[in-house]
Amino acid sequence: MASSSPRNHGGTATASNQPAAPEPSFSERARTLVYLGRIGSLSTVSRKQPGFPFGSVMPYGLDARGRPIFLISTMAMHTQNLQADSRASLLVTQPEGDGDPLGASRVTLVGNVLTIPQPEIADARRLYLERYANSKYWVDFEDFSFYRMEVVDVYYVGGFGVMGWVKASDYDQAQPDPLADVAAGIIEHMNADHKDALILLARTSAGVESQEAAMTAVDRLGFNVRLKTTEGVRGARIAFLREVRDALEARKVLVEMVQRACQQP
Repeated sequence: MASSSPRNHGGTATASNQPAAPEPSFSERARTLVYLGRIGSLSTVSRKQPGFPFGSVMPYGLDARGRPIFLISTMAMHTQNLQADSRASLLVTQPEGDGDPLGASRVTLVGNVLTIPQPEIADARRLYLERYANSKYWVDFEDFSFYRMEVVDVYYVGGFGVMGWVKASDYDQAQPDPLADVAAGIIEHMNADHKDALILLARTSAGVESQEAAMTAVDRLGFNVRLKTTEGVRGARIAFLREVRDALEARKVLVEMVQRACQQP
C-alpha cells in the first residue's frame, strides 16, 4: 500500500451508483512498471557541479526484490558520480502510452547505487544478460562492473492526478501483476475485435453510456477503458468477476461478463 494517502483526482471512475472497482496497490503497479521497463533515466549527484543532478540513459536488469541492476563502466560520468556519492534515482516510464506522456504511468525509485558484492555477481550477471544478451560482448571488460540500487523510497504516478509515495518495504514485497507479459496482447485483441463488448460492459458494469470504448490497461483485478460519451472523453474502471492469473483465465472471465451483460435489460 502507499505510505501516504494516494491522490486520485483525475483518474478512472464509475457512475455514482456503481461500487468502486478494485485496483492493484501502488506498490504492485510500481513493481509491474519497473518489471516491464528495460531502460530508465538515472540521475546521479554531479561531481563537476556539486549538488546538481546528472541524468543518464540507463538500461537495467532486475532482481527478485525489484532492485535495478546496472552494468556500467568506470569511464562513464554517472559511474564516477556514484563512486563519490551513491545517492541516485531511476525514472522508469510506461513503455507505450496513449500519445500524451503526462497521461502515462511512471515510477521513480530513490536509493543508493553500490557495487554488487563478489558472491552475488554471478546471479546479477545472469539476470542482466537475460534482458540484454548483447552485453555479453563487453560484460567481461575490466572497466565494467555490476552495480545495484538499494531502494529507500518510491514515487508512483499512474497518469493524470493519480500519484503517491510507496514505502520501500511495500515495493520490496510486492510482485509484478501476473498479466504483465500478456496485457498488451489482451488490449490489442479487445480493441480490434470486441469494441461493442467494451461499450456494453461500460454500460452494465460502470454505468456509463458511450459511443466508443477502448481498453487502455488490464490487470489481475480488472481493466480500464477510455470512453467517448456525449459529455466528452472519460475513463472508467471495470472489475473482473474474479481474480485472474493468466490470459486464458482473463478470456474466460471476459466472455462470461459479456454473456451476463447481454442478459441484462
